[in-house]
Amino acid sequence: MGEISSMTPTETLDVLGRVCPYPLVLTKKAIEKLPSGSVLKILCDAPASAEDSIPRFCEKQGLKFESVKLADMWELYIQKP
Repeated sequence: MGEISSMTPTETLDVLGRVCPYPLVLTKKAIEKLPSGSVLKILCDAPASAEDSIPRFCEKQGLKFESVKLADMWELYIQKP
């Protein structure tokens, strides 16, 4: 486990079954509402979102990001600075 994924998430966002752009849109809304230092855990099964759009969004926004690939989905962790 990595640094962020070992922390207790402040909130969990379930976007399973949703395809682009919904996982990213819902992630942005959830991050905006969280206080500084919070960790958002996202359950995602859309490869384009988990491997491309959400990581790129985090990089552009300066958010810490970590991805854990499971059998048929990802657990994505974002820490708000």
